[in-house]
Amino acid sequence: MWRPPQRIKWKPAPGRWPTREEAVNSRLFSPVNVGRLHLESRTWVPAMVPWRATEEGFVTDENLEWYERFARGRPAAIVVEATGIRDIPSGPLLRIGHDRFIPGLRDLVKTVHSASGGHTRLLIQIIDFLAVRRRPDPEKFFARYLEIMPWHRERLGAEKWSEERIRKRLAQLSDEELARVLETRELEALRYGYRERVTDMDLPHIRDLPRVLPDLFAQAGRRARDAGFDGVELHYAHAYTMASFLSRLNDRTDGYGGPRDHRVRLPLEVFRRVREVVGDDYTVGCRFLAEECIEGGNTVEDTAYFGVEFAHAGMDFLSLSRGGKFDDAKQPAVGWSAYPYTGPSGYECMPQYVSDERGPFGRNIEPTAAIRNAVRAAGFTTPVIVTGGIHGFEQAETLLREEQADVIGLARQSLADPDWFRKVRSGHGDEIMVCEYTNYCEALDQKHQQVTCQLWDRKGLKEPGLRRTKDGKRRLTPAIWRPEYDPDNVDPEEMSAK
Repeated sequence: MWRPPQRIKWKPAPGRWPTREEAVNSRLFSPVNVGRLHLESRTWVPAMVPWRATEEGFVTDENLEWYERFARGRPAAIVVEATGIRDIPSGPLLRIGHDRFIPGLRDLVKTVHSASGGHTRLLIQIIDFLAVRRRPDPEKFFARYLEIMPWHRERLGAEKWSEERIRKRLAQLSDEELARVLETRELEALRYGYRERVTDMDLPHIRDLPRVLPDLFAQAGRRARDAGFDGVELHYAHAYTMASFLSRLNDRTDGYGGPRDHRVRLPLEVFRRVREVVGDDYTVGCRFLAEECIEGGNTVEDTAYFGVEFAHAGMDFLSLSRGGKFDDAKQPAVGWSAYPYTGPSGYECMPQYVSDERGPFGRNIEPTAAIRNAVRAAGFTTPVIVTGGIHGFEQAETLLREEQADVIGLARQSLADPDWFRKVRSGHGDEIMVCEYTNYCEALDQKHQQVTCQLWDRKGLKEPGLRRTKDGKRRLTPAIWRPEYDPDNVDPEEMSAK
């Protein structure tokens, strides 16, 4: 993963933890409505992919245990990982592109509601993504994958050569020579792997995206509601299809690219179709980028405009992330796919403790506040969720009291300690495992390995019945927190009788 050249090492600084009385009376633990959905507090676990589904996209026991463990911490809301809306193979990621996935997703909902005692609401993030292929072996690329075109013959001065001879010659060229002979996208396919873009208008299925996607998202929303989820989060962020439509780099000429009002058109059409199918009483919001953090990409000026448009359309919440684009991703090894969180924009999405003068904590606060201010200035009260390196109560409380956000999302910190919410609310903040922002979890995600946290995955490995990672070296969920007395979860009479 890319890191800032300053290489300044930071340590987490959660600040003072509140007493139980302070927490109970805080803004953070006050209720908020997200559309028709009532949340008991302003705490939110954003979507994180743990790589625990089957290869066919079904819910597994490992998925159930993962989300059950988060639910025991009683955040107000959990968003289930990015879940594919197409009925196509996509590896061990959850899918919602067919009714056959509903029973497993229904079990997931029941598990979370039960484990939290009904205190945690469960939403699901639904996503579309285009084809991304692995970086090929150069020999195979030139022998099989590259389509020989007239410009290859012209640039090689080989108009009368056989295709086989041309392929052999291309395989012998230096990088500098290849840059002269190959087209930009051909060179990219060789060096990074082939990747579809929403601007590939020569491909019929790409041209048809505006026609196809609204119904795909709407049917996924219908399945989410049928499975019992409390709401849906439309994934309009990072390197994926909908974010690419919003991007300044989208220059489609069919009315869905170019000016901002054209780029936001399909995301609004998707939302309206989802709303039409799931009904006005069902919570639907989106996650999008406060800044793309790439050259020529969206700035806060663009995203504030999008935020107002989403609020005007009737979205129930706006969740803000940043960066995480393919455009500046690190070159993958042969046989691996490009990963959109390995370049500078990826760092902005998941900053590490090795950072610059700004540090890794709260890099998304100011742009999120700017978007919220624009939404409020336009007359809308849509809740805005801020995420990114927030790990202490004092910082979260300040953000809410200063009206820079309405809900606080904790991703890596909740992974480090799913009981953060219970511990803070009950006055046990000093027992929290504070995230060190080493991005150990992100490194596992990059390799599509089951995600865990280094703060807990090697502890208590001899516990009876413990479920471990496939290699047997790490535990899949942290140990259960068992305080001597937690007034929010234990009957005082029961404790006094012991």
